[in-house]
Amino acid sequence: MDDELEAIRKKKLLELQQQQMSSQEALEEEGARKKEFEEQKKAALRQILTTEARERLGRIKAARPEVAENIENQLIMFAQSGQLKNKINDEQLRELLSKLIPKKRDIKIKRRGF
Repeated sequence: MDDELEAIRKKKLLELQQQQMSSQEALEEEGARKKEFEEQKKAALRQILTTEARERLGRIKAARPEVAENIENQLIMFAQSGQLKNKINDEQLRELLSKLIPKKRDIKIKRRGF
């Protein structure tokens, strides 16, 4: 009885270890795919943007990553569809940003006397 129980435990332990190894490999593979995608994206942006525009986009990415991600994806989409003829310079990027990023609303608080 004890031998059977021990064999079942060893078998289960071995299965769990194999499962953990396969999930670890999947995570590593996912990380490698993500890294490769990011490298392709950087290469595409290098072809689309001038140096100054890339620097501005980098600063935006540091402050608002989700906005920068959206802009990067749109720029790549424009380039793939053939809508971009020349590299986008800093001025053009600022114009694009002003259209894509909503204006901040002024919030005024009025106090009422009690």
